[in-house]
Amino acid sequence: MTDRYGDGFAALEGAPFPEFSPGEVWLAGAGPGAVGLLTLLAFHGLRHCDVIVHDALVNEGILELANPRAEIISAGKRGGRADSAKQPQITATLTRLAREGRRVLRLKGGDPYLFGRGAEEALELARAGVRFRVIPGIPAGIGGLAYAGIPATSKEVNSSVLFLTAHDKRGETPDIDWRATARAAEVIVLYMGLRKAAEVAARLLAAGRGGDTPLTFVSSASLPHQRVFETTLEAVAEGQFDVSRVPGPALVVIGHAGANRRELDWFSKLAGGLPLG
Repeated sequence: MTDRYGDGFAALEGAPFPEFSPGEVWLAGAGPGAVGLLTLLAFHGLRHCDVIVHDALVNEGILELANPRAEIISAGKRGGRADSAKQPQITATLTRLAREGRRVLRLKGGDPYLFGRGAEEALELARAGVRFRVIPGIPAGIGGLAYAGIPATSKEVNSSVLFLTAHDKRGETPDIDWRATARAAEVIVLYMGLRKAAEVAARLLAAGRGGDTPLTFVSSASLPHQRVFETTLEAVAEGQFDVSRVPGPALVVIGHAGANRRELDWFSKLAGGLPLG
């Protein structure tokens, strides 16, 4: 196997990875975005699959590593658009492809079990009698933030972190105990929260979170065009900060996790200085 990585792929061929058998579905996390954050087992799946069903957050550079004979199917869900793939269609496609005897790699951004709906897909596959394997990925809310100089936890700043999604299964803002949520952790990492950032900020503000609490947007985390925008909870809740300035996809960090961001911002320094919004 020859390619731009020279003998690297060939060396991996001899590694003790599990066999990707016909009729199996591998639910794999692709990490935050950067190609190098893909796990070796997910890479093994890319090289040996017959078909890839990927979501909208998977970097094109990762797909370029795939078996050149593999069929690539986009099943992205983006911003509630009418042409977005529907979850029942995706799971039906995975089941159909597996029953055709194909090696199916279901590739998701981040980790499939962290707001990736991987649990739903795995459950449907199990009920359909389809063999599957789950390959965890580096979560965007940890690995992606590290590329922005934001540790998910730091002894000097926080002893707890809460991962929260801005969308429940109906696509609505979760109906949760916002007062308890506002107090639950020093740092909150909000997934899929760009469009609902103002609403979530307002709810946390009303629940007692301080208006001067830092709020940071990390756009396109770990990619060359990554951008970071720093503001406050109050500014977002009251519309003083224009959220439309932030290109999606973006993570939202609420709390002081980025207190030492400029010292820890290794990625932009190595890249020669990425823009800070």
